[in-house]
This record gives sequence, structure tokens and C-alpha cells, in this order.
Amino acid sequence: MKSPTEEIEKQRRYYAKTADRYDAMHVMEKDEHFFALSFLVASLDYLEVNSILDIGSGTGRAVQYIKKHRPNLRVVGIEPVRELRETGYAQGLSEEDLIDGDATKLAFRTSEFDLVCEFGVLHHIRKPALAVAEMLRVATKAIFLSDSNNFGHGSPLGRSIKQTIDLLGLWPLADWIKTKGKGYTISEGDGLAYSYSVFDNYRQINAQCKSVHLLNTKNGVINPYRTASHVALLGIKK
Repeated sequence: MKSPTEEIEKQRRYYAKTADRYDAMHVMEKDEHFFALSFLVASLDYLEVNSILDIGSGTGRAVQYIKKHRPNLRVVGIEPVRELRETGYAQGLSEEDLIDGDATKLAFRTSEFDLVCEFGVLHHIRKPALAVAEMLRVATKAIFLSDSNNFGHGSPLGRSIKQTIDLLGLWPLADWIKTKGKGYTISEGDGLAYSYSVFDNYRQINAQCKSVHLLNTKNGVINPYRTASHVALLGIKK
């Protein structure tokens, strides 16, 4: 297994190489993340949010969307890949809007932002619990995730098999076998990615929030864990 540093560098090289095509490859009108963003923005008044931090911002899709719909809020995005930040600047974001940063070691004070969010980032982090812990630390009122649910991908039979393996606590072993010991996959469309489900961090979030709310953002019926390939989660701290 390669070291985490090697994996991070490989992922960053992928995004640096594809920065000029990033939006065409990853930002689709009315995709699951825009759907999730619309719900997030609709909840801001209810939560009385005045400041937002977005982690792993890419070219700043979420930052731009939120600033457009709530121009009075403080919105900051962090993105470790310089080439992606530069693309965001070319689209009108300032260097104060989109800054360098590591999602697993946020350079912000505890409770500095009312809400901390992420869109499609956690499945690119080997230990997403570290990023979620930082999100919970920095957020005063709430955190918001919009990410994949690997247990909701595939055919009904395939999902059932994966969910059974997960129920038995054998998913890490199954994933190790599937990825031939690497623990990740690499694709032209998504770079280096790990098997991930929003539900992997549910207990962690629930332990620090007074309420947790789920929304299937792509496919899915009454049980998003079993049927939705992408899920949004809103954890309200207070």
C-alpha cells in the first residue's frame, strides 16, 4: 500500500493536470451537488447562518453559488491545488474567497464559522473522519455533507451484497481485496478515490449534533442507505 502522502500527491497531480477542464468534467448543471446546494441555501435563514466554510472547493462552485444567493454572508473556500484556485480566480473569485488549505487540518479557530460544508470531497480523503472532525470543530451551528454512498451504487443485487458485507463488518476487507491492496481506485473522470459512504460518518456526526437530517440527492427511495448513490447530510449542532 502506498503512503498517504504519495496518494495525496497523485490526486493533486491529477487535478493540476485537469484544472483547465475541471468544470467541464465535474460541474454539471442540476447535478446532485447543485441539488444539495439548493437545500443548503434554503436552510441558511432557519439556521441563522452568517458565515460558511467550504472544504475542498475545487474551482469554487459552492462558494460562487452561495455568494450569488446570499451575498451578505462571509463565505470562504479552501482548496489545496493551486491550479484549481487559479481557475476560480479567473472566474471572479478573490484570493480571500478561495484559499489554500488542508481539510484534515483546518487553519481556523474552533467555532470560527457558523456552518462548514463539503461537496464531493470526502471520498477523495483516505481518512474522512479526520476531515469531519475538523468540520465539527470549526462549525458553531451546523455541518453539511454532499457526497457518495457506495452502498447505494449499482444494481439491486449488487447493493444487497455490499450492504450485507457491511452489516457483517467485512467491508474494509472486501474493499482491500477489490482494490488489490491499494485501498483506492483511479479513473479518468474522478482521479484517485476511496470507497466511501456518507453513512460511514453518521455516528461521528450524530454524537456531536442535536439532530441529523438526510436527503437523497441522486436516485433513492424511502431508505437512502439502501438505494441512493449520493446523499446530503445536515448535522445541526445547536
